[in-house]
Amino acid sequence: MSSPIYVAIDTPDLARAQTLAGQVKHHVGGLKLGLEFFCAHGHHGVHEMMKFGLPIFLDLKLHDIPNTVAKAVQALHPLEPAILTVHAAGGRAMLEDAKAAAGMHTKVVAVTVLTSLDNGDLLDIGVGGKAEDQVRRLADLAQSAGLDGIVCSGEEVALVKQGWHDGFFVVPGVRPAGGALGDQKRAVTPRQALDRGASILVVGRPISLADNPDMAARAIEATL
Repeated sequence: MSSPIYVAIDTPDLARAQTLAGQVKHHVGGLKLGLEFFCAHGHHGVHEMMKFGLPIFLDLKLHDIPNTVAKAVQALHPLEPAILTVHAAGGRAMLEDAKAAAGMHTKVVAVTVLTSLDNGDLLDIGVGGKAEDQVRRLADLAQSAGLDGIVCSGEEVALVKQGWHDGFFVVPGVRPAGGALGDQKRAVTPRQALDRGASILVVGRPISLADNPDMAARAIEATL
């Protein structure tokens, strides 16, 4: 069984991205390529990262009118990402169109509430209640729209899994015990996230900024 750890490669530097992937490829289950990387290198960069033989998680968080998102997803077909993100807040029609436009081998997952946000941040943008309430609402929407799963923090994944037993749950922002949180406000340890029902764990800076990324990935894998 492959590792549930996907290393977040959020850099516009292709050489650095390739070096990191080469260092950790034996102790992670996939590569997550985010906006920084994709805006800098597009399809070419993704093809270069595919050479490492690991599944590609294309974390673009698409959010626009349904027609635009569907066409964007279609434009990504040649890349055949294993996982692709859209924003659940785009609404039912957008979610349905994104899933319909995706290739058969691509899991489309909806971002619920970013792990950099807490209850106060949600109130600032007009969303009342707790983060877990908003995650549950958006998870229900994603499930009813036919998506494969959602992105949520480790604090909410157990709650959502209760009503979506076969869902695919991406948990980002995980941090090893005692690790720096940075801009993450709803973080849990990798072990906690997995125990609560995460399908995959997205780990970025604890691996990418480590003096020895391979050892860092290996240490996290050992806790699982």
